[in-house]
Amino acid sequence: MIEISNLTKRISQAFAIHDLTFRVEPGECVGLFGYDGAGKSTLIKLLAGSIQRSSGNIKICGIDIYTQPLNAKKIIGYQPDSALSHSTMTVKGFLNFIAEVRGFRGMDKRKMVDRAVTRLELWPALKSPVQTLPPGLRRKVALAQAILHDPKLLLLDEPTDGLDASQKHKIRMLIKSLAQEMTVITASRNPEELSGVYSRALVIGDGRLLADVPLQELQRSSRHYQAVTLAADEPLDLLALAVLPGVAGIEEDRVSPGSVTVLAMPGQIIYPHINTLIANRRWKINSLTLEPGRLSDVIHHLSQETAK
Repeated sequence: MIEISNLTKRISQAFAIHDLTFRVEPGECVGLFGYDGAGKSTLIKLLAGSIQRSSGNIKICGIDIYTQPLNAKKIIGYQPDSALSHSTMTVKGFLNFIAEVRGFRGMDKRKMVDRAVTRLELWPALKSPVQTLPPGLRRKVALAQAILHDPKLLLLDEPTDGLDASQKHKIRMLIKSLAQEMTVITASRNPEELSGVYSRALVIGDGRLLADVPLQELQRSSRHYQAVTLAADEPLDLLALAVLPGVAGIEEDRVSPGSVTVLAMPGQIIYPHINTLIANRRWKINSLTLEPGRLSDVIHHLSQETAK
């Protein structure tokens, strides 16, 4: 589907992307992670063909995006992180314009626009100029234009930025649905927000590829893998938790008093022991969560290792 070999992008003599080589297979949903400045947006723009490489090659479905840019863009949907062009248009006018650029006319155009509008719940905003919309709605319009033509590859740059919790959940469900129809690559500085939709993770730092693994493997390398986070109104007996079999340590949440995370030793399952302790002590627990592993932990560790 996507073949990237020795891809490099220099900006002012510095490497924004440095010698990246990887493949993405059809139907994969890939998370592209890293801190601000790591090169995520630059890589997405390179894949979209919106900026030029310094060296290296990118092929999508066998099409070289630099020697056959028009053919490549026909099969790519791109939701940019930056502001949309033609933002003085109404939402409806903008989406109709994009549909025409994509070659749709008449009933086909109306069908494709209506479907994108419905998927992103944009009906109430159709008559509003794009530039007057709040950031969250502008983000949804950007996603609507990206999926309007049923691309084979969908590139999303911070798709949940500016959205509230409810909107983020809906976008997460939409991306999960879209991943059944097309290959999806999403750049995000908040990996936990969409972790449930990814099958694979790419971590980059300083423009270099730091990790390319299945998402669950990345989660398992977190020190919070199989940890248990619990919260109560009354102070918990931390010593009783600390001496349970398989417990490696306890972290108290400074932001949320009464919330603690109990860490597990590698290969140990501590959730049943904590459940038994809660029942025996008759603790009143407000929440109890088994952690899949915190991606932010792993990304921080990989980035720190690279910086050394």
